[in-house]
Amino acid sequence: LASNPSHAVMRDEDSLMQHRSPKSIFALLIACCCLELLGNSKPIYGLDEIEPAREQTLFFENRIRPAFVQYCVECHSTQTEASGGLLLDSREGWQAGGDSGTTLVIGDPSKSRLLIAIGYNDSTLKMPPDGRLPQETIDAFSKWIADGAIDPRIANEPTGGPQVGLQVERAQDHWAYRPLASVESLSDESKKSSIDSFINARLAKDNIDPASSVNHSVMVRRLYFDLTGLPPPVSELQTSLEADRPIEADIERMVDRLIMSPEFGEHFARKWMDVVRYAESITLRGFVLPQAWRYRDYLIQAFTEDRPFDQMIQEQVAGDLLKHDDIRERRLQMVATGFLALGNTNLETQDKAKLEMDYVDEQLEVIGHAFLGQTIGCARCHDHKFDPIPTRDYYAMAGIMRSSLALEHENVSKWIEQPLPLPVDEESHFNRLTVELAEINKQITALKKTANKNVIVDNRVISVKDLSGVVVDSVDAKLVGSWTVSKFNGRVIGNGYIHDENAGKGKKTATFEPPNLPPGQYEVRMAYTASSNRATNANARVFSADGEATVLINQQKTPPEDDLWISLGKYRFEKDGQAFVLVTNEQTDGHVVVDAVQFLPLDNGATVVGPTIAGNAQSKSDAKSIGTEPATKTDAKLAKQLKELESQKKKFESDLSERPRFLTIVEKSPIDIPIHIRGDVHNLGEVVPRGFLTALLNDSKIVIPSDSSGRVEMARWLSSAKNPLTARVYANRVWSWLMGQGIVPSINNFGTTGVAPTHPELLDWLANELIQSGWSTKHLVRIIVLSDAYRRKVTEPSELEERIDPSNTLYWRGHVRRLPIESIRDSMLLLSGELDRSRGGASMKSTTKTDYDYKHESTRRSIYQPLLRNSLPQLFESFDFADSSVSIGQRPRTTVATQALVLLNNPWVVARSKAAAERYKAKLVGGDLDALVQSLYSDCFGRPPTTEELIACHSFLADGSSSPADQTVRLEMLIQALFAAIDFRYLD
Repeated sequence: LASNPSHAVMRDEDSLMQHRSPKSIFALLIACCCLELLGNSKPIYGLDEIEPAREQTLFFENRIRPAFVQYCVECHSTQTEASGGLLLDSREGWQAGGDSGTTLVIGDPSKSRLLIAIGYNDSTLKMPPDGRLPQETIDAFSKWIADGAIDPRIANEPTGGPQVGLQVERAQDHWAYRPLASVESLSDESKKSSIDSFINARLAKDNIDPASSVNHSVMVRRLYFDLTGLPPPVSELQTSLEADRPIEADIERMVDRLIMSPEFGEHFARKWMDVVRYAESITLRGFVLPQAWRYRDYLIQAFTEDRPFDQMIQEQVAGDLLKHDDIRERRLQMVATGFLALGNTNLETQDKAKLEMDYVDEQLEVIGHAFLGQTIGCARCHDHKFDPIPTRDYYAMAGIMRSSLALEHENVSKWIEQPLPLPVDEESHFNRLTVELAEINKQITALKKTANKNVIVDNRVISVKDLSGVVVDSVDAKLVGSWTVSKFNGRVIGNGYIHDENAGKGKKTATFEPPNLPPGQYEVRMAYTASSNRATNANARVFSADGEATVLINQQKTPPEDDLWISLGKYRFEKDGQAFVLVTNEQTDGHVVVDAVQFLPLDNGATVVGPTIAGNAQSKSDAKSIGTEPATKTDAKLAKQLKELESQKKKFESDLSERPRFLTIVEKSPIDIPIHIRGDVHNLGEVVPRGFLTALLNDSKIVIPSDSSGRVEMARWLSSAKNPLTARVYANRVWSWLMGQGIVPSINNFGTTGVAPTHPELLDWLANELIQSGWSTKHLVRIIVLSDAYRRKVTEPSELEERIDPSNTLYWRGHVRRLPIESIRDSMLLLSGELDRSRGGASMKSTTKTDYDYKHESTRRSIYQPLLRNSLPQLFESFDFADSSVSIGQRPRTTVATQALVLLNNPWVVARSKAAAERYKAKLVGGDLDALVQSLYSDCFGRPPTTEELIACHSFLADGSSSPADQTVRLEMLIQALFAAIDFRYLD
């Protein structure tokens, strides 16, 4: 395996087949999976090792250092009389520990005194003493400790002090901040040989001979997967299959054809989606972003038509503010700005000022990584410790983003959706509906003012504000697990009720906690809708000053009070004491439903009565009964009118909901914001004018007008040809997509903590070529894949090469690269005949309300699979899919046992093997086993089988029973073995 990984998986199948036992196929499958792991005991040639320390350093700078500054160093630093002798303003401080001993147990958060203290897990050790830290901060410390507690600080470094890294005035001391060099090619020939002139000059300097080019079939497979993400058709492989070198004219025509295909746009859009942390849901409660797919389709369209990348930058940062007369272009511009609204933020944060800055910080982080290769977020709490980014620059850019509205604030804040522009006739239609709906709402409001309470509440939807006491609606409940929102059955309160889907028993809870409930005695009531599929033993637990009480509710019976409420009993609540109701689906026998929980205050002299077992007992409410029949003919007439108006309103709302909408942010009045001292939104310093990174102000013509937020100007600054970073970062990114690693290996970090370019002249030449081509991605792709450097074989290094360049950073040979999981999945679907090639449009099930336990059943290309942060397909989780909560420059490349086990046992993989067997079994029935094996190897691996492989597979298929059923089973197993093979998942 180690000597020749490309053909190694099937080598030992001869000996496996000699056993000729019914279990031989399992030995074959296990061999295919496990031999891969054995063969990778040393890295496959060309695969980079992951550099976790760099990512963990960034995590420390973004999450841990700001927390130390905000919560700890006031008492635990060299500048104070350190409490308990513990210093937290340097790495050496916490390593030394305090008076109580060791502070951290690296790798084990549960045994680390720091985490015990900030988590308030010990009654005698609570830090900081004035209140428990936010849970997300505690979680960040836990992850930091578990991952090794990487801390780049030095002894006695002032944690929140002035910048100690590269100063703005000396920014150009670092290669990345210098203007692009005007580099002349070392070759007078074509563009493609210009790349080779730079690569070969460096190889010659180190006396390394480059490897020869791959043969035609390998080149075809490499091009198809790199440019479209799909395997080549057999017809392409049959052309000069045995040629020693690719046929030049054929290759050029093939490249031109592939980069013009819609599959190119899909494949490269998926690559960019890693960079912009694309997802269609938010981790919090599994909230679904129903319009996110429009941004995905924008990317596909942009890469398919080769939209200039500088234009794409402007559209993603400020497309909603740009102008265009063409309705198609205007829609694309507006949808593109969804880029800024895809962040995975905690929308439950009640400190809305902090939430807004967290949102802005996330936006700046992804802008910095994606376009500039900079860790801008590190400057939120202090001047950047390494790069020329002072805190003033951070808040200059933050002011630009704060001048746009990204969230609508409620208890749980909400992202913003806006209607898409439409052709004139469609726009007029929806405008008319809007006017008519407004008129109906006026009539309803006027009618409610004259009607009595009984008439108003007789309608199906009851407003929370019309109810007595303190009401916690289901939309404000804190949910654990997947709950579905519905209005399907009965009268509902507020935004509808929730149910547990009759699934995940014991794993779901809904907590109804009234904010700032005054002390006193209350009757607690719960609203639900009854039905025959409901649980007879729904479990509601009331937590009061007197402890916990459990009430079991038969939800198949109509609630006894107003057909809406059931009493959970009367309870006493104290100030700052526990006051909430927890509904759980533990051991329940049907759907658990809850609409709202009501806390009705009782007279001071009322007796506190314990809870009753509900379902047959009824409690009388001290509040006025609602929902009774109208008492007079006038009431009946008003009720009828109101019902008709509500019905019309519902129809208009339904029609208006058909209008296309898009995820975005909205411009508001421009503001300059102050520096937040130590990142604290409530500790404000000097106000900073809106602006950009001062180390990169290379275009004096870009000035922010006083009446502009600055987003348009920021977009122009980012995409300026005078910006030294943007073209470099994107050229390097495209190079890494095609060559397996970047000229700058730290794809998202061009700062001083990143890795210097291996070929700086080539990088600047590519960046200039990108700009001069009109920022054409396809032009850059074409000249790279037509170079000799791209075509080189994967070979074993000699002693010299192993010593000088073991990681192949000089590109003297090709890299073995594992296909992305999307290509692996799509290839299986293509070979099974199930791949759905339909393009564009929403792909999530329309009934999806939360992303928990989403069933991924679609057979469309992987880019059209709903990308849900809480519910990735198992294949994606196992094969290093990108973390969609942060910008990813390059996915991790792991080889672990679970990958082999997934390919061996995953039902989806087994199903694809069976479906593929149905396609190929005609040749099996025909008896031409050699032709069948030849076809399978060509389709799966892009090459013919070796003699040994042909004999082994022929022997296995012909062995044992001759019944068609037995042969089909063997064919299924053989196909699964091929799916599990290294050759299927790697490019050589």
